[in-house]
Amino acid sequence: MKIATFAKPETVTTHAMTTRHEQENKLKLTFGLDRFYDDQWETIDRILKGERVLLIEKTGFGKSLCFQYPATIFKGTTVIFSPLIALMRDQVKKLNSLGIAAKCINSEQTPEENTQIIEETKSGKVKILYIAPERQENSEWIEATRQMNLSMVVIDEAHCISVWGHDFRPAFRNIINLVKLLPTGLPVLATTATATKKVETDVAFQIGGDITVLRGNLLRENFKLFVVKVTSEDEKLIWLGQNLDKLEGTGILYTGTRVDTEIYSKWFEHLKLSTIGYNAGLDTDSRIAIENGLMSNKWKCVISTNALGMGIDKPDIRFIIHTQIPQSPIHYYQEIGRAGRDGKPSNIILFYNPEDKRLPEAFIEGGRPSISKYEKVINATRNELLGERELIRKTNLKQTQIRVIKSDLVEQGIIREVTVGRSKKFEYITNAPALNTKAFEELRNTKKADLEQMIQYVETSQSRMKFLCDFLGDSTTHNFTNCDNTGLNKITVKPNEEWSQKLQDFREDYFPNLEVEARGSNIVNGVAASYYGVSNVGAALHRSKYEIKEDFPDFLLKLCLKAYRKKFGQEKFDFIAYVPPTSSGDLVKNFATKLSQVLTFPITHDLVKTRQTKEQKVFENGYLKSDNVSGAFSFNNPSVLDGKSILLVDDIFDSGATIKELGKLFTTFGAIKIAPIVIARTVGGDLV
Repeated sequence: MKIATFAKPETVTTHAMTTRHEQENKLKLTFGLDRFYDDQWETIDRILKGERVLLIEKTGFGKSLCFQYPATIFKGTTVIFSPLIALMRDQVKKLNSLGIAAKCINSEQTPEENTQIIEETKSGKVKILYIAPERQENSEWIEATRQMNLSMVVIDEAHCISVWGHDFRPAFRNIINLVKLLPTGLPVLATTATATKKVETDVAFQIGGDITVLRGNLLRENFKLFVVKVTSEDEKLIWLGQNLDKLEGTGILYTGTRVDTEIYSKWFEHLKLSTIGYNAGLDTDSRIAIENGLMSNKWKCVISTNALGMGIDKPDIRFIIHTQIPQSPIHYYQEIGRAGRDGKPSNIILFYNPEDKRLPEAFIEGGRPSISKYEKVINATRNELLGERELIRKTNLKQTQIRVIKSDLVEQGIIREVTVGRSKKFEYITNAPALNTKAFEELRNTKKADLEQMIQYVETSQSRMKFLCDFLGDSTTHNFTNCDNTGLNKITVKPNEEWSQKLQDFREDYFPNLEVEARGSNIVNGVAASYYGVSNVGAALHRSKYEIKEDFPDFLLKLCLKAYRKKFGQEKFDFIAYVPPTSSGDLVKNFATKLSQVLTFPITHDLVKTRQTKEQKVFENGYLKSDNVSGAFSFNNPSVLDGKSILLVDDIFDSGATIKELGKLFTTFGAIKIAPIVIARTVGGDLV
C-alpha cells in the first residue's frame, strides 16, 4: 500500500520569498483582481510560508481567496473540506471559468462520478478538490488520500469542528485525524465567519501545531436592523403580505421548519407575490434551479429553512427576514451575513413572538440526546455487533440521534467501529469507562445561555449591531446608528379586517399535499384538509379522540370536502375505504361514512387489521413505523377491488407508513388507483 505523499515543506516555503507586489501581479493574471486586502495578504503570506492559520472574518470578506490563490501557486492538490454542497458547485464553476482545475466530491453525484474525480486527483489533474467531511468515513476516500500529492488542507466552516460551535458536525472530527498526519510545514487553513472566543480556542487546539489566529472586524454598517414584536403567526403573515413587495430588491425569508416554508410560499402565491420555497427535502435539480434563480433575481424572495444561503456568493441580497428566532446570536449573524455583501444598505428583519422560544428550545434538547438514549445504545451493543440501521431499530431512535451518540461513545472509548465483511458494525468495548455526562450538560447549558442571549438581542434598547459584535468577540467602539434602537423607525404590525379576511380565505383554500407515490404501488399523492397544530383543526381532532370521544365536528367534514374538490375536482371513485382504528373507535369510520354520503361513493367496511398495532406516534423513526404496520391489514373480499379506484380516508397523516402499506395491499388486489385524503397532516420532524 502506498503511503501518503505531500508537497515538501521546502517547496512550499520558497513561494514566501516573493513580495506582495509580485503575488498581486499573479493575482491579476489568474483571478482578475488588482490587490489583496491587508488581512487577506497576511493570511496568504502565512499560508505560503507553510503555517497553520485560523481565519475568523465576516461573511463576504473574501475568505475563499485566502485558500484559492495559494492553491494555484502550490504544485500539489489543495483539499477543501466543506459541508456546503451549494458552495462547492458555485466555487468549482467559478474556478473552472478561470481555467483552474477544480472538482468536488459530494453525495449529490453518482458513485461513478466521485470515483472518476478521485482518480483524476490521484494522477495530479485536479488543482483544487472540494469534499464533504462525511466522505472521511468512505473507504475509497481513505485509501485515495494515501496516493494524493497534498499541498494544503483547508477546513471551511471550521466552527463545525467544535461542540461549542453553532453547527457542530461529528464528521468534522475525522478531518483532525488527517491534519495530525500532515508534516510540519504543510499549510492548514481553517476559516469561519462565526466563532466565539470559546469556539476559537477549541478549534485552534484541535488543529494543533503552531497555529496563528487572525480575527477580523465583524461589524456591518450597511445593515438596517429591526425587531418586529408580534402576538401570533397571523400577524407575521399579514405584515409580510402587506409589505414584502415594498421592500427594495430581492432577498431571503427564513422560517423555522419545512412546513413553514410551504405555508409562507402558498400564502404569497395566494397574494400573487413572486416567491418560491426551498428546503433540504427538495431533489437536487430543484435545489440547483432555485439557487440559480436566486442568483438571477427571478423571485422577490426565496422562502427557506436554514438549508439555503451558506456558500451562496450573491452580493446584492437586499433583505433577510426571519419569521422564527434562531437558537443564538451566532446563528443569526451567520444567516443575516448573506445580505449586502456589496456594501449597500440591506434590511434585516426579525419577527418575535414569545411563543417562538419553543422551537429553538426543542432544537437544543434534541441537539444532544438525553442520557437515557445514550444508555439505550450502550445496552444494545453490549451483547451483539450492530450496524447503524440495526441500532435505529433496536433503540427506537432517530438516525440523527444515533449518529451523534455513536460519535460521542466512540470518542469516549465505550464502543468502537469494526468491519464485518462489507458492513460497518459497532461493538461494546469490554471494561469500557462509564459514560461521562458532564460535557453534555455543560454544552446544553451553554446553548440555553446562547438562546437567552438571542432573547436579549430582541429586548435590548442598545445598538443591535454592537450587541452582535460583542457576543462574537469583536469589542468594537464604533458608534452605530443602523437599527431601530439607534435612529431607525420601529416596525409595528396593524392587522385590519380586510387582511384578516384575506388570511381566512387563504386558509380555506390551502390544503397540504401528501407525497406517498412509490414504485410498485398504484397509490397517488393525496391531500390533507389542514396541518395539525397550525390551525384549530388539530385541537378539534384531539378533543374528539381523547376528551369527549364523539364524532369529529362537521366543520372538519366541510374542510375535507373543499380539499377533495381542489385536489380531485369532480373525479369519481369506485369505493371509499377507511383505515381501521388503533385506539380511536369508530371516529374514522363514521367520518368516512359521512364523506361517502356527500360524495355518493359506496363505502366498504372490508378493510381490517389482522394483528394489533401500536399508535405510530410512539415510534421515533421511519423503520419502526413501517415495521409496525407491515402485513397488519387484509381485505375480506379482495376480488371486488380488481380494476377499481379507491378513496382512502384517515384522520391524521404522520410518516405516511400506514397509507403506503395500504397502497401496496390494494395494488396487490388489482386496484388501479388509491388516493388518500386525511383531516390533518402533522408538522413532523423535518426541520431543514
